[in-house]
Amino acid sequence: MNTSDPTTSWRKFVAPEFVFGWGCRELAARSVASLGARHVLLVSGPHIEAAGWVADVENNLSAAGLRCTRFLGISPNPRTYEVEEGAELYQSAGCDAIVALGGGSPLDAAKGIGIVATNMRPIASFEGVDMVSVPGPPLVCLPTTAGSASEVSQFAILLDPDRRTKITIISKSMVPDKALIDPAMTVTMDPTLTATTGMDALTHAVEALVSNAHSSLTDLHALEAIRLIKTHLGQAVQSPEDRDARIGMLLGSLQAGLAFSNTSLGVVHAMSHSLGGHLDLPHGLCNAILLPVAVAANFASAPEQYRKLAQVLEVELPGEDLQVQADALASAILGMGRDMGIHQQLQDIGVASSDLAHLAANALADPCMVTNPRDMTQAEVEQLYGQVL
Repeated sequence: MNTSDPTTSWRKFVAPEFVFGWGCRELAARSVASLGARHVLLVSGPHIEAAGWVADVENNLSAAGLRCTRFLGISPNPRTYEVEEGAELYQSAGCDAIVALGGGSPLDAAKGIGIVATNMRPIASFEGVDMVSVPGPPLVCLPTTAGSASEVSQFAILLDPDRRTKITIISKSMVPDKALIDPAMTVTMDPTLTATTGMDALTHAVEALVSNAHSSLTDLHALEAIRLIKTHLGQAVQSPEDRDARIGMLLGSLQAGLAFSNTSLGVVHAMSHSLGGHLDLPHGLCNAILLPVAVAANFASAPEQYRKLAQVLEVELPGEDLQVQADALASAILGMGRDMGIHQQLQDIGVASSDLAHLAANALADPCMVTNPRDMTQAEVEQLYGQVL
């Protein structure tokens, strides 16, 4: 067998049990009880509480006789110390399962809380790939954004404030036990959050499609994610309560998550993690800014995969010159972001030219760089940052 051919080589595909559909959050208590749990640590953040989703899910759990202890102190970029605090509360309260609801921040934090609580080690010690020796307790995730897909992935991204960088933890041990993927929970996102999380989902799908670990199976999910996001993101931004748009976007996010969890990511996420850790910036916004220049830089290393992307986006690639085609595709993706109201460059969100060397060094150390379709040098990564400064 040709093990270098992604169409024929052996591939493992990892995914949790999940339910998708409007109102499926009502299965929260049943899902937790089926895992043998009686006392839940409910992990979320203040914005989710304000939107009413914490009380909604807590009432569902309590009505079934399940005890709940709240931990709502999760920042938009979850801190390592928040994870440590959550693990301490989990243990002191005598919890036996975790339910997480929110975007990628509470979901990633919940994964971290679980592995700290069972392994009794600082969260930073799990940084990297396959560093989790003992799985966390039962974990049920309910996403409230159509972006991170953390509810189906083996990734957790956390901010280390002492190092001012994000740490990436990748382990099959962190794939949630169950996910309840309810589009109704995304209706409370405002247009800006809808746009940036949607571009995050698009970036997941694009980087999975061109990852050097892609396969025919992951391509199916990545391409369908791109089609769904192209079809529904604009309408979700313009009409936040549009039910069909919310269903389409959350399904697109799910498809992208199934793809990237099994391929890893690339230079866009490596650079975004570095940016977000250094300046505490919104992850989806960083991805939206960086994706076009990364497409232009990577195109020649995976032209057939990028042509599949162009076909789904209905972008005509002119001529035969790879760089001309790359620029055309990058321009179309840039325009897509601008159509969603994303016009910022890095200097608009606090980045200075003096930051670029440090940012590039951290990006090169990120595990996501391993699966980028081409190797990059420090100077090349600095140049990519510079192009959108």
